[in-house]
Amino acid sequence: MPLFARNVVSTSHPLAAQAGLRMMLKGGNAVDAAIAAAAAITLTEPVSCGLGSDAFCILWDGQKLHGLNASGPAPATWTPEYFHRKYGKDAKTPPKRGFDSVSVPGAVAGWVALSERFGKLPFADLLEPAIEIAERGYLMPVVVQQKWAAATPELQSQPGFAQSFLPWGRAPNVGELFQFKSAARGLRAIAESKGQALYGGEIAQAIEKFAKDNGGSITAKDLADFRPEWVEPIAKNYRGYTLHEIPPNGQGIAALIALGILSNFDLASMPVDGVQSQHLQIEAMKLAFADVYRYVADPRSMDITPAQMLDDAYLASRARLIDMHKAQNFQAGNPVKGGTIYLTAADENGMMVSFIQSNYMGFGSGVVEPTYGISLQNRGHGFSVDPAGANSANLVAPGKRPFHTIIPAFLTQNGQPVMSYGVMGGNMQPQGHMQTLVRMLDYGQNPQAACDAPRWRFNTGLNINVEAAMNPATVQALAGMGHEMDVINDSYQDFGAGQFIWRMGDPKVEGYLAASDPRRDGQAVGF
Repeated sequence: MPLFARNVVSTSHPLAAQAGLRMMLKGGNAVDAAIAAAAAITLTEPVSCGLGSDAFCILWDGQKLHGLNASGPAPATWTPEYFHRKYGKDAKTPPKRGFDSVSVPGAVAGWVALSERFGKLPFADLLEPAIEIAERGYLMPVVVQQKWAAATPELQSQPGFAQSFLPWGRAPNVGELFQFKSAARGLRAIAESKGQALYGGEIAQAIEKFAKDNGGSITAKDLADFRPEWVEPIAKNYRGYTLHEIPPNGQGIAALIALGILSNFDLASMPVDGVQSQHLQIEAMKLAFADVYRYVADPRSMDITPAQMLDDAYLASRARLIDMHKAQNFQAGNPVKGGTIYLTAADENGMMVSFIQSNYMGFGSGVVEPTYGISLQNRGHGFSVDPAGANSANLVAPGKRPFHTIIPAFLTQNGQPVMSYGVMGGNMQPQGHMQTLVRMLDYGQNPQAACDAPRWRFNTGLNINVEAAMNPATVQALAGMGHEMDVINDSYQDFGAGQFIWRMGDPKVEGYLAASDPRRDGQAVGF
C-alpha cells in the first residue's frame, strides 16, 4: 500500500530508508536524508552502487528546480589509441570490467555539493548510519543476495573483489551477516575531509597505486580535478504536466521524446493493459532510443541539441511513422538543426529530492580498492573507441563524460512540484519513467499501483522482454504484430525498480504519498 506522511524517504533497501529518516528526526531536511540514504545503500545494495559510483539529482528547493550532474569524466590517458594498443584495432568500446572501464567516480562529490548548497546538518553526521552499517554489518536480504551470487563467477578474479565481497570465499547467503570494515574506514575519511580524501587525498592516492599495480591508468590528479556540475533540467509537457530530466550526457531525454510522440495519440481511450496502448508505448520508446543512441553524448560533443530532439513538429513526424498494426525496427531521425539505485526524499517544508547513483552493470567494474572499500563503477564502458562508429559524438577523450543510463525524474504542474520519482535498471530507466507516468496521467492510477503494474522492456530491433504478470492475451496479440516477445520472471534488472513521492498538497497539512517497488527489497518510511 502507499505510505502517507509529511516527511518521507523511499529507497530500495529498508536500512537505507531508515538512515534517511534518522536525519530528518535529527532536524535535517530532504537533502540530508537523501545523502544519508545514498551512503547507506552503497553498503546494503553494493550490487548496484558503491563509494566509487556516479550520481545525478533533481531537487525542488521549495521555490525552483535544480539539476546536478555528478558523473565523472575519462582519465587523462584515455584516447581511442590507448584502447586500441591494449585491446586491438577491432575494439569498439572500452572493456566491460576491470580498471580500464573505470571513469572518475562522481557520487561522493555530488553528496558534498548537495550538502554544501542545500543541507542543514553537518556533512559528517550524514555518513554516521552508513559507517555503523559497515562496521556492525547487516543481514543479507533476498533480492540483493540473488544478484550478488549471480555476479560472483564473472567478477571474483577482479582486483579486490573477492577480498571485499566474498567472505568465506563465496557470496553471503540470505540472512548471513555481511560486514565491510574497509568501507567504514573509507566513509570516515570522506566524512572527516568532506570528500577531499577521495578527490586528491589519501583515498585518491590509494586508488592511483592500486590502479598502477593492476593495469589501470586513473590517477589521483584525475580525481582531484573533478567537479560536479549544476545543470538546468530539460523538460517536456505531457497531459497538462511537465516532466523534467537531467540533460545529456544522460538518457533521460529518451523519456521526454517518447512522451512527446505519445502526445499525438489518445491513449486514455484505449484499455490500459490492452494491446493498442502497449504497442504505442513500445513503438514510441523504440523511436526515442533510435535518436538517443545516435545523438546523445557529452553535450560539448553533440551536433544536435536537446531542443532540436524535442521539437514538437519533429516528434509529430516521428509519431506518424508508427503503424498501429505492425512492430517496426526504427532508425534514427534527422532533427532539424538551428545511461543503479534510485531514492527519493521529501520534507514538510516542501523540499523534494530525486536522486540516483550507480556502479552500472552489477558491481560495476568489479574492482574494489581494498584499504578503503571503494567499489568502482564501469561507466567508461559506455564510451566508443571507434571513430567510424554510429555515435561518433561519444568517442572517448580525456576529460570527457561517457553516455550515461542513470536518470532521476521530476514532475511539475504549472510550475509547482508534483512528484519526484525514478525507475532504475540500465536502459529500462526512461522506459520505466514513461510507462509509470502514462499509467498515472492517462489512466489515473496512483503511484503504488502504477509501480506494481507489469512492465515491458525494449532491447534492440524488435525484441521485447515482458513480465510474466502481463496479460497473456496482450502478449499474444503483440507477438502477432511482429514484436519478438520474451516472457521473463527475473524482474530485478529486466524491468527496473521505482521509488515515487507524490505531493498531496501543502506538505505541512496533506503531506505526501510515497511508493516503493516490490521488485526490490525496498521500503518507503515516514512520519
